[in-house]
Amino acid sequence: MRADLLTRRTEADWQDQAHRHHERVSRFSDPYLERRSRGAKHPVEDFLFTYYNQKPGRLLRWHPGAGVLLEGPAARERADWKYYVVEGDGVRVDARRFAEERREAIDFARHILARTAARPAQFGCFGLHEWAMAYRSAVNGIRHEYLHLRLGAAGTDDVVEAARIRCTHFDAFRFYTPEAVPLNELTPTRETQRDLEQPGCLHANMDLYKWAYKLTPLLPSGIVMDCFELSWRIRTMDMRASPYDLAEWGYEPIEIESAQGKAEYVRLQRGFAEESQILRVRLLEHLERALVDT
Repeated sequence: MRADLLTRRTEADWQDQAHRHHERVSRFSDPYLERRSRGAKHPVEDFLFTYYNQKPGRLLRWHPGAGVLLEGPAARERADWKYYVVEGDGVRVDARRFAEERREAIDFARHILARTAARPAQFGCFGLHEWAMAYRSAVNGIRHEYLHLRLGAAGTDDVVEAARIRCTHFDAFRFYTPEAVPLNELTPTRETQRDLEQPGCLHANMDLYKWAYKLTPLLPSGIVMDCFELSWRIRTMDMRASPYDLAEWGYEPIEIESAQGKAEYVRLQRGFAEESQILRVRLLEHLERALVDT
């Protein structure tokens, strides 16, 4: 990027932003690291650190995103950080190098974000993917071995067998028990992911965090954390609607086996779909701006 197009940040300014980012992340990462140190688990709050590949240490690092020049002696400490480059009296993200080395990741993220944003949202799944993962648990066991099924094994099976299951998300479908796989009306694959993702899907919306951190440090940390916090709230809803009993952790169930529970699920699902669509557009806008001179 041309030097005259860079936004300059004084050392005091950008270090203040980095400090506030560290505090923002620590609210989530510190409890997780404390639990991990003593071998404890949390069915909701561990998910974004265990399922996704971005570890707490990486998330704690603040990045300004492309097009920003960080000034001052402290900035020079970033000269050896991956995808950073010295520019005059400061350092900046090397967007051109990132685009050259991560072209496949950029193209996939751009494609899936745009395609998903353009599709109509579907609101009839009622979170049954989690139930399908626990189907026939008397034979298969359950993924979260330290939890109990709210309706028991037989009750969980009854809900699955009475439902219409039409999950569009491959990374949920791939965890179905063998007996649940043929009950899904679709057969999502990694190859069809770009064609099936839709903005009503809780997991597709949680994955906004994945696409954001995969584009680090090209994107600013602020939008990465916006995606993280949205995913955190979606995960809470996802597990409240699951077949597991989370009363011990203080979560009220969304009883999707009832008409009232289904209505509550769809109400929350619609809200998250609207939030996620806004974030999809923001991610695409940031990405396009970052790549404008590459």
